[in-house]
Amino acid sequence: MAGDLAVVLASGGMDSCLTIAIARETRDLALLHCNYGQRTESRELRAFQDIADFYLVKHRLVVSMEHLAKIGGSSLTDAKIPVSEADLAARGIPSSYVPFRNANMLSVAVSWAETIGAHSIYVGAVEEDSSGYPDCRREFYDAFEAAVRAGTRPETRISLITPVIRMSKKEIVRKAMELGAPLQLTWSCYRSEDVACGQCDSCALRLRGFQQAGFEDPIPYRVKPVYS
Repeated sequence: MAGDLAVVLASGGMDSCLTIAIARETRDLALLHCNYGQRTESRELRAFQDIADFYLVKHRLVVSMEHLAKIGGSSLTDAKIPVSEADLAARGIPSSYVPFRNANMLSVAVSWAETIGAHSIYVGAVEEDSSGYPDCRREFYDAFEAAVRAGTRPETRISLITPVIRMSKKEIVRKAMELGAPLQLTWSCYRSEDVACGQCDSCALRLRGFQQAGFEDPIPYRVKPVYS
């Protein structure tokens, strides 16, 4: 079944949840989750395991990338850096950017994919986020795919697939509803592990997506502003 096996980077958020739902239509799944010392690490891990259980995925791997927390430089990994209030009109690199995080995660995914014979890696990157996150752009994945070809066995063929990269959050919510993806099991908040804050950038993007799609977000929030 090697030709039908795909590694999916699964954070526990709604973008990766939809990516899992899309990948499982044509692939057998191997789900990879990375802990990197982020503020909501245990809640994201729980979301990952809940989603993997929902889809009855047995082939799953959880790895520690604690070096990213030791390096720091992000409000997600350094308690001394506050998580910014939501500003969906802002441009530039936000405090929540973890330097070159996605490249670190992809490196692990490629190692695992080559080991288990997977021919594709699915990533739930979204270019709607790319104004602040340079490693969410398709051009980054194209460049990394070229590095994979250069740095693996000659017979290894691994494609990096980003099925939601051109979608807005509204489109992600609607597609997830269409496919029956369990968004109620996902977690997006940058600050809290019990009740989502509703006011960080990630909560704001998620809430706006649900609001524009015309659906009620099923997870709990401390506050639920209306985002335009």
